[in-house]
Amino acid sequence: MAQHQAQAKTNRQDIYTEVTNRIIAEVESGTLPWTRPWSTTTGPSGLPVNATTNARYSGINVLLLWLAASASGYGQSRWLTYRQAAAVGGQVRRGEKGVSLVYASTYVPRAEQERAEASGEEAFGIAFLKRFTVFNVAQIDGLPEAVCGLAPVEPPHATNAALEAFVQATGAEMRFGGNEAYYHPRFDYIQCPPPAAFSSPEAMFGVQAHELAHWTGAEHRLNRTFGKRFGDSAYQMEELVAEISAAQLCAVMGIAPSLRHAAYIQSWVSLMKSDRRAIFTAASQASAAVDYLLKCAGHQEGDDSLQAPDLALAA
Repeated sequence: MAQHQAQAKTNRQDIYTEVTNRIIAEVESGTLPWTRPWSTTTGPSGLPVNATTNARYSGINVLLLWLAASASGYGQSRWLTYRQAAAVGGQVRRGEKGVSLVYASTYVPRAEQERAEASGEEAFGIAFLKRFTVFNVAQIDGLPEAVCGLAPVEPPHATNAALEAFVQATGAEMRFGGNEAYYHPRFDYIQCPPPAAFSSPEAMFGVQAHELAHWTGAEHRLNRTFGKRFGDSAYQMEELVAEISAAQLCAVMGIAPSLRHAAYIQSWVSLMKSDRRAIFTAASQASAAVDYLLKCAGHQEGDDSLQAPDLALAA
């Protein structure tokens, strides 16, 4: 059992390091993987989806798929595994390279199973990250139109009224005035500069989305705390969660996200270099925040998210 635990730990570390190093390289080259690739379209929810189920991918997988879609210029962010493609009559073209994604799984060694059966206790599972590969529908021949989509289309763009309605529907108290935007955790409200202070309603929504993400972290909502594990980096972690959340909300609404100051970006690079699991945790927490806000705003799409690694693996 100890050997399996050691191997699982090594595999987790390899995946964490591999993905984190790639994200760091992209950020340092000027690409923020959590901003939507505006040269391409995405799934019906504004986020990468599975082409047969329309389930949204989440967590670190969103960033990995956005990077892949942007690099290859795919017309749609709709993805399938090789087997899923074959099941609906599709065939991945020879030579096409897929995108490696990850999900959380649990392994129970035989010795542990026998111990649990003999004692009547619950078996202790070893958590680990498992890889799987997906291909964009543009890499697959023979797919039904309902799966691959008829043709690349322009992403949905929310009207100004829709942006305002989304914010109001969340139920968050939004106060306008002053020249700063922030969430006040003690009194549970969001302070936002007046609309006239922004260049456009889209720009204001980007800022509001960021603060709404902070709002979800309250104890009586998602109770998002990072504890002592990140030490003095807890503030940067929360900011990274809010940044990724805001980018995804903007993608859902079909508008370009607002980018943070360069100083924030540098702090996130430092955070990821010091903790290879930080981006996994931030991405997973961001997806939870986005799901929470979409439910608050009544955006029920009827499809489950395809989950990224469980937070327990990033602890």
